[in-house]
Amino acid sequence: MRRFFGRKRGVVPHPPELLAAAAENPGGSVAQIDTEYVSRPDGYVPTEAILGVWLVGADGKPTGVFEENPNYGLPTVDDFDKLTGCGHYLGWLGDPAAAVRDSVAGCLAEQAPGAHLEWLKILDEPRYLTGVRVRPDLENRTVITRAGLALSFALSVTAPERRREILTGVFTWVSAPLDEPGRRKDQVWLDLWMGLDRAEALLRDRILLVGRTQT
Repeated sequence: MRRFFGRKRGVVPHPPELLAAAAENPGGSVAQIDTEYVSRPDGYVPTEAILGVWLVGADGKPTGVFEENPNYGLPTVDDFDKLTGCGHYLGWLGDPAAAVRDSVAGCLAEQAPGAHLEWLKILDEPRYLTGVRVRPDLENRTVITRAGLALSFALSVTAPERRREILTGVFTWVSAPLDEPGRRKDQVWLDLWMGLDRAEALLRDRILLVGRTQT
C-alpha cells in the first residue's frame, strides 16, 4: 500500500518524511502530493495532483529513484466511465453523465450558495436496483416501474470565501413510477463519506419510498 505525503509545487527534494513512509512500504513506492492542490493528502488524491513516486527497496529503504508522473499538473476532469460503460439500462436518466453531474452540482449549491463543481469522478462500479411488473393491457409485457442507482464518487468543489474541498461519498438517485410518466417522481441523496455497501443497503428502502401514493 502506498503512503501519501505532501510537498508544495516546485523542485522535488529528498523529503524527510520519506524514510518513515518507505519503512511502511517495503518493495513498494511512496507518492509525493502537491499540497497546493490537495489540502488533505490522506484523503482522495486525483492522479493529476501526484508529482511522482519514490521507489522503495525490499529492505524498506528509499532507492533514491523518483519516477515523475506524466499526468501531474494536467487539468483534472470528470470521469464517468464506470457509469456510462456499465451496459446497464439507464434510459430513465436520459444522458446519464450530464444528469448526474447537474444533480450533484445542484445538491452542492443548496448547501453552499455559489458552489462550483470543478470535477466529479465515479470511483467504483455502480449499484443498481430495478422494479418491474407485468402489464396485461400490453400483452403481458414486462415493464420497468422504478429504478435506482448508487454511485461512489470523489469531487472537487469551490465556493465563495471557502477553500477548495475534495469530497467523497455516495450519490443515490431513485425514480418512480417509470411506467406512468405523468406521475414520475425523482429523489436524490448526496451522502458524504458514506461507503458504497451502506448506500446499497439504504437503496433497498429508498427505492420503495419514492412515488408511493399517499393515503
